[in-house]
Amino acid sequence: MTIYYSLTFMLLAAEMVTFCFLVFPLPHNVRKKVFGFLSESPIVAKLAYGLKISFIFVAILFADALQRMFRVTAESELAKQNGMAHTGNAQAENSFAARKFYSQRNTYLTGFTLFLSLVLTRTFYLILDLIHTQEEYAKLKETTTGKPGSKSSNPDEVAELKAKIAELSKKDRDFETLKKQAAQQAAEFDRLSTKYNEVTGANSNKRD
Repeated sequence: MTIYYSLTFMLLAAEMVTFCFLVFPLPHNVRKKVFGFLSESPIVAKLAYGLKISFIFVAILFADALQRMFRVTAESELAKQNGMAHTGNAQAENSFAARKFYSQRNTYLTGFTLFLSLVLTRTFYLILDLIHTQEEYAKLKETTTGKPGSKSSNPDEVAELKAKIAELSKKDRDFETLKKQAAQQAAEFDRLSTKYNEVTGANSNKRD
């Protein structure tokens, strides 16, 4: 195995170990600290940038290995059609089989390395989103239950809510008072109107 395919195999092994670490069940606080460090550390960011460059080279190796595999397969099929497989030349058959095996091995090696890199990236961000969702859920749960130290038990917010409740109660009382005053004024108006009609009717009768 050449040096670049050996490095690709080491990268694949590192990806497998990293994937096992990501999916390993850890306590929430430990996982939060670890993923917080991985997502915010500048050293990890530089390392990730270097890995992106290396994956570009792996993609080039994958394209080359895929092309070699197709070419060796085509040559093998052509040799079979020409009857080389029945000539008893074991050395030629072994040569074609070895070339086919190495081309397929290199294709699978580079392909799985690229595929696992995508899986690792997606898994990392899914777990990071899960941690953030759990944090938001914990804050929302504390807010709804009103535990000590939560946002709902803040003295300033409690005082503000009490002030709003008192203001609404005052407006309700003012509205009821206004209704009573309007009813009293309407009754007084009806009384004065009736009295005025009675007086006016009496005067009219006297003039008649």
